[in-house]
Formats: sequence, structure tokens, C-alpha cells
Amino acid sequence: MKPADRFDAQIFLSKLSGGKIAAIYAARKPVFRQGDPCDSLFYIEQGQVKLTVVSARGKEAVVAILGPGDFLGEECIAGKTRRFSTANTLSECSIVRIDKASAIQGLRADPQFSELFLAYVLERNIRAQEDLVDQLFNSSEKRLARVLLLLANYYRNDQPAEVVIGKISQETLAEMVGTTRSRVSYFMNKFRKLGFIKYNGVLEVHRSLMSVVLHD
Repeated sequence: MKPADRFDAQIFLSKLSGGKIAAIYAARKPVFRQGDPCDSLFYIEQGQVKLTVVSARGKEAVVAILGPGDFLGEECIAGKTRRFSTANTLSECSIVRIDKASAIQGLRADPQFSELFLAYVLERNIRAQEDLVDQLFNSSEKRLARVLLLLANYYRNDQPAEVVIGKISQETLAEMVGTTRSRVSYFMNKFRKLGFIKYNGVLEVHRSLMSVVLHD
């Protein structure tokens, strides 16, 4: 997809005549909870949001960390009535809430934007499939490197060589990678010694970390 043909959420939001509310969420606050009514779409302008799912046995898993330019709760467009996950802010966030009816009306009114939004959703779905493959076949070191690169948005190919992604705990990283906190600590120290990251209060990820993912 050419850059000019990519889905531009800000243009889409400007086309909506109503049904949207922008709000500031403090860090570590819920945007919505698993099981809540699925009646709206959310767009992240600033900050990071963690998506988690709790199983029937009470086991929690981190399924995604989303940031600026990402949507939350897009399953409402597909007709889902209940949230399948919980969304909690990791940092202070600026988030726009869009009523389901307004979002659907806006997409129907502009077929081109509807197609581009579908492409965005499919791209997210591909990332989810890649996450599954990553869990099944790659080492915990490679999985951690890929998670850090995703948090830095390097998959968008328009990021600088170094990206500061703010504060994120090693416990959260361990949940995303599917390993222990001690293993995450070991690899983080290794990445720092190799110059792939800087980790002192906030986390800075260097594009050179890609070599860990690509190495066989």
C-alpha cells in the first residue's frame, strides 16, 4: 500500500459530524473491561494501552500493547456485543471515543476510507498471527526483541533509528513474551551491553535490535 493510500485516522475523525468524545486517561486506568458492552470504537492519540484477556480459570494474558495511531474495540464494527478483552492505560493517554453508530455511518459514507480501514484491521490481524507464530517457534530472546521492536513501531518503516517508548515493567514484558521476569531481565541486560537498547527509567530501542530477530 502506498503511503498516500494508507488509512489516515485524523482525516476519518474530522469527517465524523458527531458521536465522538476526546478525553485524557490517567496512567493505569481502564478504558474498558472484558465483558463490557461493545458499543464504541476508541482511537489512541497519545500514550500506550495494554490489552489483556482473562481465561475462565482466571489466568491473565497480555495480547497487545497499542499506541498512537491505533484503534481499540474495533470488534464492535463486526457486531460483537461484549468486549473480549480489557484495555488499561500504561501511561497518560489522549483517547477519542467514537459511538458505534457514528463509526459505521462514517465508514459507509466514504467507501475509500472504508476500504483503507479494512486494510488497517487486516494488518492488525496479520500482526496477531505473527505473534502466534513467534510464540510457537522462536526463542524467548527473539520474542522479547520482536516485542520491543513492535512497541517502538518499527513495523511502520517510518521511525527514526532510536525510539523512546517510555516506561514498561519487566513483568509486563514477561507476560507478553511468555517467559519469566528473570529471563527478561537477563536478555534486557544483554541487549543493553550490545547497544541495542538503553534502559534507565525509560526504555530506548535502537533499530539495530532487528539483528536479533533476523539472526538464525
